[in-house]
Amino acid sequence: MLNQSLKIKLLVLGLLIFSINTISAQEEDNLGTEVVNIVKPYSPAISDAFKVKENPLINDSTNTKKKEVIYSIFSVPVASTFTPAKGKAASVEKIKPLKLYDNYATFGIGNYTNVLAEFYSDFEISSTDNFGLFFKHNASQGGIKDILLDNKFYDTQLEGNYTRRQKDLNYEMSAGIKHQLFNWYGLNNLYNAAPPEIINSIASKHSYFSGFAEGNLIMEDSYFEKGTASIRYLGDSFSSSEFNIKVKPEFGFDAIDFPLKIGVDLDYIGGTFKRNYSDTSAVKYSFFNAGIIPSYAYTAEYLSLSVGFSGYVSLNSEESKTTFYVYPKIEASYRIVDELLIVYGGIDGGLEQNSYYNFKEKNPFVSPTLFIQPTSELYNGFAGLKGKLTNAIAYNIKASYYEEDDKALFNSNIYKGQDLTLEGYEYGNSFNVVYDDLETISFFGELIFEVLTNFNLGINGTYNSYHTKYEIEPWNLPTIEATLFTTFNITEKFYGGASLFFVGERKDLYSSSIGFLPDNEVITLASYFDANAYIRYRFNKQLTIFVKGSNLFGENYQKWANYKVQGIQGMLGGSYKFDW
Repeated sequence: MLNQSLKIKLLVLGLLIFSINTISAQEEDNLGTEVVNIVKPYSPAISDAFKVKENPLINDSTNTKKKEVIYSIFSVPVASTFTPAKGKAASVEKIKPLKLYDNYATFGIGNYTNVLAEFYSDFEISSTDNFGLFFKHNASQGGIKDILLDNKFYDTQLEGNYTRRQKDLNYEMSAGIKHQLFNWYGLNNLYNAAPPEIINSIASKHSYFSGFAEGNLIMEDSYFEKGTASIRYLGDSFSSSEFNIKVKPEFGFDAIDFPLKIGVDLDYIGGTFKRNYSDTSAVKYSFFNAGIIPSYAYTAEYLSLSVGFSGYVSLNSEESKTTFYVYPKIEASYRIVDELLIVYGGIDGGLEQNSYYNFKEKNPFVSPTLFIQPTSELYNGFAGLKGKLTNAIAYNIKASYYEEDDKALFNSNIYKGQDLTLEGYEYGNSFNVVYDDLETISFFGELIFEVLTNFNLGINGTYNSYHTKYEIEPWNLPTIEATLFTTFNITEKFYGGASLFFVGERKDLYSSSIGFLPDNEVITLASYFDANAYIRYRFNKQLTIFVKGSNLFGENYQKWANYKVQGIQGMLGGSYKFDW
């Protein structure tokens, strides 16, 4: 055992000597130093977390104890002289609704033997279908002061309509006829000294007969939204004739927030005048206008915008001529201050098909020798402001600038003398139509006052400045026009209204084919006021009587050259409403 212990000691001593020799050898070799960094990502384990197992020791020098508060309420009554009023609901003026009747008849008669008669009746065929009938007759036996020829007139029309209203489909069909009689009584001053046989030989009477049929269709949840189609015929006592056919469908496409609408405008007109104003040769006209009108509408909280255009092709069959037109259609409005201030503007244009029917509706004293062609409104730029000054006052102001090619202007026909062989419209007492390129600057303003529940008042006015290209003046177009109107209720049964019109000066051209008379003389038509009023009294739910007054200033002004109007006109009549 001793030997084994000795062996162990010798082994340990040998290892120490070897280690010392190794260290001495390394110092002698001088191998240098090197640093090695070993990087290992830290991966925490649950065992790395620890928690405090001891509670903190509070050792405050001062420890305050809450003091208990004891209190009580001592009530003392206080005298008061205030006595609150009992609540009462605000009273609202109640207006008893008037009973609606399906039928009415009106009749009135006045001086100058003026007669007015109206009748309307509605028949309910079913819960969705209705049929209506309308008749109107307006006539006068004339009697205008200092007029040499007969000046009576009448206007009679009869119309019927049929409507059907369903959930996804509504349509209406209507048709009617009209018969009108007028006299070319506007002789110039040269006839004041004419012998009676000349005056008596003038056949001044002429008449119009027209008829129409029309249909309107509205569809829901369909690309085809609505459309109208109509046909109209016009003839006169000089064998003139005119047909006008119109078709106007509208389509809507709502695709990916891009609501696109497309309108189509098809308009055909054709007619014949048996002679023109210069000789006995016939005048024929035939136009077919086809247009497409796409538009995009955008609406935001304060902004409304519509952007589009219209393109037309016009075929003149009589002259074998085709013309193309393109017009802008842009309109926008922006609410700056809710309903108080709205700014709007845009630029528009279009092709207007003139017709014998429209001309005689504006001026019934035209001759049956007209030249018919369309008017092209190249553009109409406008901008304005509208809104409310207060809750009771609304306003609208607008400025416009527009240019029209072939604008139709009424102009007096040439005076041909006092020959007994002339037609009734060839004595310088009728009007023709001339066309000119016209530029117009226009300013419009309007104020509407809702002063009281039972009283409304409005005033508007327009100022126009014209520039013609070929004609000397813009014939028969006024520079200034203004209107003042009001409606009022005196009592529940007593109510009425009034209006005052002002028309400024107009220019016309006097021409003569007689050598010793002046030719191409510009004449000025004086401005005029026309005041009108009516009062109605409701006896009961069905019967109402009325009194009407027209041209209350009694001025025999001239709306057209040499055509004076009747003086003060009064009419007394009544209306009766009923059910079958």
